[in-house]
Amino acid sequence: MSYVDVKMRWKKDASFDAVPVLSHARDLRPLVSMARLLSPSPAPVSAVSKRGRSLEVPDRRVTSFLRRFPAAFVESVGPHHNLPWFRLSDAAAGLLRKERDVFAARRADVTGRLRRLVLMCPRRRLPLRVAQGMLWHLGIPEDYFKDPDHGIAQDGFRILTSGDGSVCRDDDGDGRETELGLIDDGKLQEMPLSVLQMNAMRKFGSVADVPIPLFQSKGLRLKQKIKDWLEGFQRLHYVSPYEDFSDIRPGTDVSEKRAVGVLHELLSLFVTCSAERRRLLCLRQHLGLPQKFHLVFERHPHVFYLLLKEKTCFVVLKEAYMARGDTAIEEHPMLEVRKKYVELMEESQEIIRGRRSGKPIELESNVSGSGDIEDCIEILS
Repeated sequence: MSYVDVKMRWKKDASFDAVPVLSHARDLRPLVSMARLLSPSPAPVSAVSKRGRSLEVPDRRVTSFLRRFPAAFVESVGPHHNLPWFRLSDAAAGLLRKERDVFAARRADVTGRLRRLVLMCPRRRLPLRVAQGMLWHLGIPEDYFKDPDHGIAQDGFRILTSGDGSVCRDDDGDGRETELGLIDDGKLQEMPLSVLQMNAMRKFGSVADVPIPLFQSKGLRLKQKIKDWLEGFQRLHYVSPYEDFSDIRPGTDVSEKRAVGVLHELLSLFVTCSAERRRLLCLRQHLGLPQKFHLVFERHPHVFYLLLKEKTCFVVLKEAYMARGDTAIEEHPMLEVRKKYVELMEESQEIIRGRRSGKPIELESNVSGSGDIEDCIEILS
C-alpha cells in the first residue's frame, strides 16, 4: 500500500494537563537528580551549581531551582562567607530510600524493560550513551552502568566494543567505542509479544489481526477521507517491533504502521508512558525508524498526544491513560515513587504561596501512601 499524505490538526486536551505526573514532568528529572547529588550530606550551592548543566535544570539557575521546592530542599547558611547550603528534607530522603527499595524488590521487572528495548534494535545492541539516556524513562538508577555493585551481568547485559566503526564515547571521553548488548544476544528465548499483540490475544485469542487502539480527544473531528484511510490503515499487516522488517519498503503505509507499533511499544515501557519528543530522536537509527518519524505523532492523534509544556513537547501514549484498565500495559513499579515526588513539588508550591501571603502552611508529605496509574485515569474521565 502506497503512502497516503494525511495531515491532522492538533487539538488541545486539557485532561492530560490535569495529570500531575505529566504536568510536572519537565522539572521532575532535575529535582530527583538534585536530590541524589545532595544525598547523604548537605552541600554549598557553589558545588551544586557546577553540575547544573549536566542536571538539566530548566532555567539554568540552580539556586532558584532549589528554592522553588522547599518541601524537598532545606536551605541554611553555611559556615563560611554566609553562602547558602542545601540539604534534603526528610520526605525527599525517604523517597530516595524507597526508590532504591523498589528497584531491589522489582529488579527483574524494571531491567526487563531495558532488555526489551535492546531486543527492539535489529542488531540487538544499543550505544551505551543512548542506553544511559533511557535509564530515567525506564525507572533504572542512573548509575546502573557505572556502579559495579549493580552487577549488570546478573540481568543479562554486557558492555562490549562496537564492531561497525561507530564511535560512542563514554563519559570519561577516552574514545572507547562501547555498546550495550545481551549476554545471550537474544537467542536463548523467544521474542516477546508486544503490548499490541497481547491486547489482540486478550480480545480475539490470536495475533492474526492486531489493531491499534484509538482514543479520540474531545472536540477532535476527522474528515471522511481521513476516516476511510484510518480504517484501511487498521487492516494493514502488523509487524512486531521485535521482528525482522528488512522486507518492508520504506515510504509505505505498512512502514508507517510499523513505526506506530515501535513507538507504541517504546512508550509503554516507560514509567509514565511518556517522554520528551526530542529525547526519542537518538533512537531513530537504532530502532529502524524513518527519517521524519516525529510526523507519526502528528498523523495519529488517536494514539499519541502531544503535550506542549513550557517550550517543550512531551509525547504521551493515550492508551495508558484512557483505556481504563482494558489494556495489556503493565503499571511500572516506579510510578508510585514518581507520583510521590510530584506531591513534594505541589507541596512546595503551597509553602511558597503561604510565605507570600504571610500565612505559613504546615504540610506533611505522605511518603508511604499508595497510588497507581488508576488515579491518573480517574482524572481523565
